[in-house]
Amino acid sequence: MSFPHLLPSDLMTLLERGANEHKLLQKVVEHVDTERISKLKVEGEWIALPLKEVTLFSPLPRPRSFRDFYAFEQHVRTCRAGRGLKMVPEWYEIPVFYFSNHHAIKGPNKPVKKPDYTACLDFELEVACIIGKYGKNIVASHAREYIAGLCILNDWSARDVQMKEVKVGLGPAKGKDFATSLGPYLVTLDELEDRRIGDHWDLNMSAKVNGKVVSQGNLKDLYWSFAQMIERASDECALFPGDVIGSGTVGTGCILELGTEVQPWLMPGDVVELEVERLGLLRNVIQ
Repeated sequence: MSFPHLLPSDLMTLLERGANEHKLLQKVVEHVDTERISKLKVEGEWIALPLKEVTLFSPLPRPRSFRDFYAFEQHVRTCRAGRGLKMVPEWYEIPVFYFSNHHAIKGPNKPVKKPDYTACLDFELEVACIIGKYGKNIVASHAREYIAGLCILNDWSARDVQMKEVKVGLGPAKGKDFATSLGPYLVTLDELEDRRIGDHWDLNMSAKVNGKVVSQGNLKDLYWSFAQMIERASDECALFPGDVIGSGTVGTGCILELGTEVQPWLMPGDVVELEVERLGLLRNVIQ
C-alpha cells in the first residue's frame, strides 16, 4: 500500500530532507503555475494566502547554529580606525567569526526590545547564507553546493557592552546575544545566478532608520567570500542543514561606523529597514 507524500510545512524540514525534496516542491510549483493559485483548495483549505493576510516568521525561527563572520574590509578598517587602531595582518590570513545566540532569532516586523543594560543600541546590515546539507572539511571550490540560499540578517548590537567585552579579550557575547533578525525570505541560489560573479553576488544593500537612508553597500564587496567562510567553519567541524553563516557588516552598515552625528543610537519607536536587492526588505521596530 502506498501512502501520500506529505510536503514539508517548514524550512528546516525541507533542508533536512535534502535536494530531492526541493525538486519535488519545484515540480509542484510547475504543476500549478498555469492555475489561478488564489482559487485552488486542497481538502477545503486554500493552498496559498495573500501576503497581506499573513504574519511572516523568520525563515528559520530556530537555526541549528549561528556563526557571524567579519568579512567586509571597509567595515573592519573604519571601525578600527575609529578606535585609533590599524588593521591587524591576521585579518587577511583567515576569515574569523564568533558564535551568537541561535535561540534569539526575530522575524520580519517583529519588535526588538532594547536591552535595559545598553545605552548604545545599533543595527548591522548583513547577508546570511543558510547551509543546505551536511558537510565537513568542505573546500571553497565546492562550497556553493552546500548553500541552500541567502537571507537578510540584522545583527543587533549593544555597543557599550561589546566594547567592555572585547577589552577583556573575549566577545562579543552579551553585546550581541539578545536578538538577531533574519528574513524575510530564503532566496535560493538559482534565483540569483544572473547576479553571481564567481563566489560573490552583485546585490545592492541599504539600511533606513525612520525612513532615512543611512547605509549603502554591495554584497560583492566581501573580502572573504561565503565559500571561504564555509571552508573555514567546516575545517575539522561538521556543518548541518539549517546552520546560519553571517557575512558581517557591509561598509557603512552600522551606527558604530557611521558615527552618532549621522545617526544616533537606536531608541524605542525607531524603525529599522534593511533592504538587499532580490532578497527583500527586513523591517523591525525598536521596543
